[in-house]
Amino acid sequence: MTAPPHQSRSRTPDTQQGMRRRNLSRVMYTLAAEGPLSRAAVASRIGLTRAAVSTLVDELLRSGMLEELGPERPGRVGRPGSALGVSGSGPAGLGAEIGVDHLAVCVVDLRGQVRTRAERQVGNRGRDPRSVVRDLAALLRRAAIEATAEELRPAGLSVAVPGLVGRDRGTVVRAPNLDWHDIELPALLSELMPDEMPKALPVAVENEANLGALAELWLGEDTPGDFVHVSAEIGIGAAVVVDGRLLRGTRGFAGELGHVPVRPDGPACPCGSHGCLEQYAGEEAVLRTAGLESGAHARELLAERAAAGDKRVRDALHTAGTALGVALTGAVNLLDPRLVVLGGALAPLAPWLLPAAEEELARRGASPAHGIAVSRFGSQGPLLGAAHAVVRSVLDDPAGTSATI
Repeated sequence: MTAPPHQSRSRTPDTQQGMRRRNLSRVMYTLAAEGPLSRAAVASRIGLTRAAVSTLVDELLRSGMLEELGPERPGRVGRPGSALGVSGSGPAGLGAEIGVDHLAVCVVDLRGQVRTRAERQVGNRGRDPRSVVRDLAALLRRAAIEATAEELRPAGLSVAVPGLVGRDRGTVVRAPNLDWHDIELPALLSELMPDEMPKALPVAVENEANLGALAELWLGEDTPGDFVHVSAEIGIGAAVVVDGRLLRGTRGFAGELGHVPVRPDGPACPCGSHGCLEQYAGEEAVLRTAGLESGAHARELLAERAAAGDKRVRDALHTAGTALGVALTGAVNLLDPRLVVLGGALAPLAPWLLPAAEEELARRGASPAHGIAVSRFGSQGPLLGAAHAVVRSVLDDPAGTSATI
């Protein structure tokens, strides 16, 4: 697990207790990112005495968050210390995703390893939210049973949704592609949560593009602290990361790239506007232009046809890439990010999308061309980001009995 310098989600008062909690967090982050390490090595990295670190480590060992792994590897001068590592059991992150055409859940341990995963293909557009959550609860039950068998216990649940989420991180204010408005998702989940799940489990809801961006930030290799992440499934969302933090906006709605008009006189969009990016670069729009039917394997078919040289498919992807470049130009000119990351369902189509998008950026951009990188997580990014959000809540406050995610 890679980790940037620790930044607490909440400011703990500068008391002895507050300092202890922060130092416990520093030990956990160090071992999660660099372990296994000895107590002396941890002390050297975080700038505390070995005695202080030993006290912190003993507390984390008792809680089950760390484990002794035996003597350090050979090659070090002096008597070898005992190597410490983050435990593969105990608290874990539970992530879930509600997509337009699927539901998914996964459990990630404190080492950052995915331990169980379940997915169901189901059309959720226009479905009653209670029915969707009931199906999601069935997947959560399966994940909870498998996690228990692995001696893991979820420390929280983070849910990715394709829509606008309020700053309370509970209300789905609007999800046009689901046809949801003002849905209090945590309340529904609490009502329908399976018995196998821990009681009073902390639940947070987040926009799927935001969680995809956090997966890039936390798990990507050499991802800068300033970037725009584009996440595309049926719809298109974006997230803006500035100085290693999400830019949420006043109401928490920042990043709605899919509803940026690229042709104001274009076709109507479910959001109520016309000519939005989704109407040209969203999955359904690309399939329609390419003359292909929607379906379980439509994305794979697009890539296969494009690779085979199908002119109609390539033309559709060129049109989508051009529209994407137009929309991104505004974001790039306004924010000047170091990088644009293409994720979600568009990632496998990058060879045919990016040339047109990069051409538009180069032609319209106010500054020299910005690079566009392709996410290595693709459509898995939001789900991974959701589970890792819970993991990091535990690392932020190992002593907390109910971390806020």
